[in-house]
Amino acid sequence: MLRKLGAYLRLIRPAQWIKNVFVFGAFVFWANSASREDLLPAFVHTAEAFVVFCLLSGAVYAFNDLRDYREDRLHPTKCRRPVASGAVSPAEAGTMAVLLAAIGIIVSIKIAQPLAVTAVAYLVLNLFYSLWGKHCVLLDVILISIGFVMRALAGAQAIPVDVSAWLVICTFTLCLFLGFGKRRCEIAAFDSNGKAASHRSTLAAYTPELLTQLLSTTGGIAVITFLLYTLDPKTPSPHSMVFTTPLVFYAIFRYATVISRGQLTGPTDILINDRPFLVTALLWTGMTLALVFAGERIEKYLPRLRYPGETPAVVVPHQHPLTSPGVPSVRR
Repeated sequence: MLRKLGAYLRLIRPAQWIKNVFVFGAFVFWANSASREDLLPAFVHTAEAFVVFCLLSGAVYAFNDLRDYREDRLHPTKCRRPVASGAVSPAEAGTMAVLLAAIGIIVSIKIAQPLAVTAVAYLVLNLFYSLWGKHCVLLDVILISIGFVMRALAGAQAIPVDVSAWLVICTFTLCLFLGFGKRRCEIAAFDSNGKAASHRSTLAAYTPELLTQLLSTTGGIAVITFLLYTLDPKTPSPHSMVFTTPLVFYAIFRYATVISRGQLTGPTDILINDRPFLVTALLWTGMTLALVFAGERIEKYLPRLRYPGETPAVVVPHQHPLTSPGVPSVRR
C-alpha cells in the first residue's frame, strides 16, 4: 500500500510544484505599497491560488506520463517514472489526472471567477501542448512559457491587483530561457541526435548551435526586462531591487554553464541539486523580500537612486563634523 501511495505521489511530481511560486510574484511586488490590513487576506488568497496550480500541474504531469510512457521508456532517467516503469497503470494515471483537474477548478471558482477562467485556460493550453504543441519546434517552449505567465497572472487575479507589463514580459522571456535550456539538457543526455529524437521528436531540429543562440537572446532579454521593471517609476517594487542585478546575471550564467554538461535534466533539477545556483536563488529571494517588506529601513543605508529621466533632487544632508556651522552643504 505504501509503495503504491509513493508511486501516486511521484506521478504528480511534488518536487516540480516549486514552479508554481510564480503565483506569488504579484503579491510580493504589490506588498510594498499595500496596507498592513490587506496583507494577510491577500497572502491567504495567493496561497490558495498556489494550491490550485499544484493540483492542476499534478493533473498535467499525470496526463503527460500517461501520454508519453512509451517514449519515456527510452530515456535514461525518465524510464523510472511511475507509468513508464509500471508502478502505476495508464488507467490509474488517467483517473488521477481527471480528479486533480476537477478539484483544482472547483477550488479556483471559490477563490475568484477570473482565476477560474485562467485555470481552465491553463489546462486547455497544456492539453493542446501534450496532444500537438510539443511536436512543434519553438512552439513547444513558447507554450510552456505561456503557462508560467498564466501562473503569474493567476496570482494577480487572486488578490486582485494590476500586473506590470514588464513583469509579464520578464516572466515570459525568463521561462523561454529556462525552456531552451531544458532542451539543451535533453540533447546532452543522449549520445546522438538520433537517440534524442527517438525520445522527443523536436530534439532532431534543436541543434546545440541553435539552442546557444536562443539561450543568448532570451537570457539577455530577460535581464533587460527585469531592469526595466525595477526602474519603471510606475511599478510598486522598490528602486533598490536594481542592486540584486549581479545575482540575476550570475544565476543566468550559472544555469547556462550547468546545462551544457548534460548531467541534470532541467531547471528544477538544477535548482535542487546545483548548490551555487540554489544559493544564488535563495540570496536573491531573501534580498528581494527584505527590500519589499523593509525597504524604507534598508534604503536609508544604500546610495540614493533616481529613475532615468528624473531631475536630481537637491538634498541637504545631516550636519557633518567637518562642515562649518551655519554653512549648509548642498548635494546634487
